[in-house]
Amino acid sequence: MSLALREACENDLDAVLAINNAAGPSILPLDGERLRRLYDNADYFRIAEVDGHAAGFLIAFREHAAHDSPNFRWFAERHPAFVYIDRVVIAGNMRGHGLGRVFYADVHSHAEVRVPLLACEVFLEPPNDALVLFHGTYGFRELGQQLMPGVERRVSLLGKELCSFAFVRDTYLAQGGLPDLPWLRSRDVPARTAQRVAAQA
Repeated sequence: MSLALREACENDLDAVLAINNAAGPSILPLDGERLRRLYDNADYFRIAEVDGHAAGFLIAFREHAAHDSPNFRWFAERHPAFVYIDRVVIAGNMRGHGLGRVFYADVHSHAEVRVPLLACEVFLEPPNDALVLFHGTYGFRELGQQLMPGVERRVSLLGKELCSFAFVRDTYLAQGGLPDLPWLRSRDVPARTAQRVAAQA
């Protein structure tokens, strides 16, 4: 089995939509328009390819993103800087192969050189012990709960403090920025690109 993680591109959106909407009740469904907004504003949007085929994806946002999720807003009201995992979805035939942990390791590496907190949520209704256990063993702790507006399902808001961030902040971010290395570069978010073009016009 050949596995690669790569940045999502527009040509991936149909496959992402199909994987998302086949995932079941633990993942909220998407339509094409909403997925496009996520794509345009995500700080992290990567695809897992297995043997050349999309097998899953993870989408995450920085605290300043134009994102209307009530769970994202919960964190934005309480934390000045974070990376929020909006959704991670693995195709049904690829579950059980560790792709979720691969994604979480990768987004952790992305976040810890930028922010002090990695955030996400899990639905508590219906109960899903596998998801709760997964996040707990990965170092997340509950920061709060809310009844998600519009869905009326209780969620647990989780955070993981990124202990490496203080070193990165003091050694690099406060001294001019991260080294110019491919694995440290930020995604060129389409919404930000459009804003720059408009400002230059």
